[in-house]
Amino acid sequence: MTTIHDHLEEFYGLPAHDFPKAPAAGEALPELPAADAVAWRVRVDYYGDDDGESWTDRFARLLDSVAAERVRALIVGDWGGASQDTSEEVVGALVAASGRLPGLRALFLGDITMEEAEISWILQSQVSPILVAFPALEEFAVRGGQDLAFASVRHERLTQLTVQSGGLPAEVVRGIAGCDLPALTHLDLWLGTEEYGGDCELSDLEPILTGTKFPNLRDLALRNSDIQDRICGALATAPVVTQLHALDVSMGILTDEGAAALVTGQSLTHLTSLDMHYNFMSDAMRGAVRAQLEPAGVEVNVDPDSADNSDEDYRFVAVGE
Repeated sequence: MTTIHDHLEEFYGLPAHDFPKAPAAGEALPELPAADAVAWRVRVDYYGDDDGESWTDRFARLLDSVAAERVRALIVGDWGGASQDTSEEVVGALVAASGRLPGLRALFLGDITMEEAEISWILQSQVSPILVAFPALEEFAVRGGQDLAFASVRHERLTQLTVQSGGLPAEVVRGIAGCDLPALTHLDLWLGTEEYGGDCELSDLEPILTGTKFPNLRDLALRNSDIQDRICGALATAPVVTQLHALDVSMGILTDEGAAALVTGQSLTHLTSLDMHYNFMSDAMRGAVRAQLEPAGVEVNVDPDSADNSDEDYRFVAVGE
């Protein structure tokens, strides 16, 4: 099983930069980069020395310390114990500050490593108010599925949506699938495992699979799932596949059954890439997938899980707890 050890190094094509904690009395902030030159990360170290400053206070200082109207990308890290408190206060602060951030185009909510909180421990909240408050947002990413809520909304400009979880509740999947996102080109859902709240069924994904809900979708990732074989079986005939450039079914419990269903279904030779890495397929099936698609110019990744996968009881999604 894989874990998330590192914070983002870049986001929205910009290098990540941690906004510093409050300086001691009589000291000045270190020199800061231009507001639009970096993706600003605001985080509070729950286990470290932050002099008691809250996430919302640090965020307020950021807005007062740089040309906030020029900020293009924002990364929300640990809000001071993300496994004890939900992101509701953080979401509220972001929404309240929307008028000061007219240039914001990308937001990552929950850049939290396993040392701070395992992905299944991160307590999220209702996040759709962010999309409502930032109509010019182009990229939105969320990490953590516990207490996550995603109301169905319309957003004209969003092109990339990513939700990373060890278990994505069906209600959240239905909320996302019910959104009206006409500009969306990239959708990445880590569906996870039932053990950590991932209880969605194929029917919850149906609006996505039809291809009519997100007409401009080109890159689709439905991955990190314990029903990966069933997902691949559905994708074998799903209309959405014909409009895709890239398809990602990696990181889940994918066996020969799901792989065979996918590659013997509708043609995949129009794809530029098919990602199946971290799987439980046989060597013969990996070779068959490559033999069928690589001659057509499809970039194929069928690298297996590094662990012994002969025992079905020891097959896990890549990112769970």
